[in-house]
Amino acid sequence: MVKAIVGANWGDEGKGKITDMCASESDIVVRFQGGSNAGHTIINDKGKFALHQLPSGIFHENILNIIANGVALNIDYLMKEIKTVKDAGVNFKLLISERAQVLLPHHVLLDEYEEERLGDKKFGSTKSGIAPFYSDKYSKIGIQVWELYHKERLKEKLKGMYEKINVQFKYLYNKPEIDYNEVFDILCGYAESIKDNVADTAGILRKAIKEGKNILLEGQLGALKDTDHGIYPYVTSSSTLAGYAAVGAGVPPHEIKNIVVITKAYSSAVGEGPFVSEIFGEEADELRKRGGDAGEFGATTGRPRRVGFFDAVATRYGCEVQGATEVVMTCLDVLSYLDEIKVCTGYEVDGKEYKDFLTTEYLYQAKPIYTTLKGWNTNIRGIDSFDNLPKEAKDYVAFIEKELGVKISMVSNGPKRDEILIR
Repeated sequence: MVKAIVGANWGDEGKGKITDMCASESDIVVRFQGGSNAGHTIINDKGKFALHQLPSGIFHENILNIIANGVALNIDYLMKEIKTVKDAGVNFKLLISERAQVLLPHHVLLDEYEEERLGDKKFGSTKSGIAPFYSDKYSKIGIQVWELYHKERLKEKLKGMYEKINVQFKYLYNKPEIDYNEVFDILCGYAESIKDNVADTAGILRKAIKEGKNILLEGQLGALKDTDHGIYPYVTSSSTLAGYAAVGAGVPPHEIKNIVVITKAYSSAVGEGPFVSEIFGEEADELRKRGGDAGEFGATTGRPRRVGFFDAVATRYGCEVQGATEVVMTCLDVLSYLDEIKVCTGYEVDGKEYKDFLTTEYLYQAKPIYTTLKGWNTNIRGIDSFDNLPKEAKDYVAFIEKELGVKISMVSNGPKRDEILIR
């Protein structure tokens, strides 16, 4: 069976923990899109890890992990991440698609220079080179992994590529030009470092499906950061939807039988763009401080996350575009300090109420319509059964489930792998 785990919101929903937990029932775990611009935080007996390129199945030695063709492959970052994980005593099996595109040094520089040029109109990029990477990919001038092993072709391609790039660097950004020979040498080093991991991963996955293997497809970020269906232009540059998993991994779409959509018990986001239920000041600082195991700070950037009350409108939309077959709610324990908890159940724009998610312009104008629920105001960590939660906590989950129209199958009441309650 093929299962996808994806986010309902702006990312940062806690997908890493759920993927790590579900991986124990899988034969293969696959990263199918995105790059090193967002991290999945996992806490287990080996320590605390923020994974950016590696699939979240690496903590299970019997599982095959795959970085598929849809990923923005930052090889330098990957090798550092592999060393960090192996130094912690973790052994794993990893394959990299021969068709994955390679993130190049100029992609990161272009990202940094463009955000600098835009100033107050910036997109809030993580400056990981993702937008320039995908721009090159879809302009058909990018480099796939297999090309690293055809040296003459690679060098000629780089020469033509940097003739154009250096015009931008010199005349648009007033920055130093890049010597394509230096990039060639870097890529030759990359090729050597990953040569034992390169494979036809899509072919391996299709064979595994025929053999009845359990495959877990791991998404990055969430539905509201999707290029087509998110809060454009404050989105990532790849599709974050389960529907894209078939493309990004190279498996038939009809084989994805289960789509597990992750959402937090409250809202959080990194980066620019509209956020209707966002809160500010001391109220936000308190929620941010209590959020997750180390507070609400980005696993990649370290930036304080924007936080707010649960947005049922946005999350219902996220579940719909993802095609959720079930929902997992994380971080319920974080709200245990509140006497009352608000849930955004509608938007108001120019005196009119909306229950549907809106385009970016209207989201900026929207005011949240809240329903206030009674809080439980007691620590729920350590409770090992959903039925043993305080009534108010169970009522909160049931209320949100009704708003979403999709069953909430699991609830997380702590950051560790075993702190999960089945409903």
